[in-house]
Amino acid sequence: MKSDLFSSDHMAQPAHVPGMTLQSAKSIKYAVNGEMHARQGAMIAYRGNLQFERKGQGVGGMLKRAVTGEGLPLMAVRGQGEAWFAHEAQNCFIVDVEPGDVLTVNGRNVLCFDATLSYEIKTVKGAGMTGGGLFNSVFTGAGRLGLVCEGTPLVIPVSPQEPVYVDTDAVVGWTAHLTTSLHRSQSIGSMIRGGSGEAVQLKLEGEGHVIVRPSEATPQKAQQH
Repeated sequence: MKSDLFSSDHMAQPAHVPGMTLQSAKSIKYAVNGEMHARQGAMIAYRGNLQFERKGQGVGGMLKRAVTGEGLPLMAVRGQGEAWFAHEAQNCFIVDVEPGDVLTVNGRNVLCFDATLSYEIKTVKGAGMTGGGLFNSVFTGAGRLGLVCEGTPLVIPVSPQEPVYVDTDAVVGWTAHLTTSLHRSQSIGSMIRGGSGEAVQLKLEGEGHVIVRPSEATPQKAQQH
């Protein structure tokens, strides 16, 4: 059988090192030798001796809410083998988190991560009254984190002299040392008369970077998972 489909661009190759690598722009391959974590429903294929265990709510069990308000249940993957992860053909990215790093991520953008990473759910300060959700996931420790994004993300530097204002439905995450607060870009009177629909943003101040997706969230789509 001959076809471009069977070219090396599409063919899965054996893993040479354990851990996470990009299989393609739309999927991540994880060579498991022990344990790793992923969002439930994200596994698209695997081979080897792997077990998948649904993790319940509680400490270490669930990224409870994303900015859109939906839950993101996790699963533990244990054993020896290879697994491939993807989510709705979104673009995939790998972040190397090093000791001392702190990365705040919207739960909807988490695909998979090393078990050596620690995470906790924290309220997004200043976002409690917006149409988005209240919680993000804060990752620390040492390991690799696989993210998904609808489209190619925009990374914007933030400095004390130049704060950045982001739509709460578009923000993917931000680095440590940034503080958040609620910012209104319209007056109440303008909103009553119609306005632009972009009345409230999240203001980020300090020194670091904010990651933004090139589209707003679609909560109806997200709630299917």
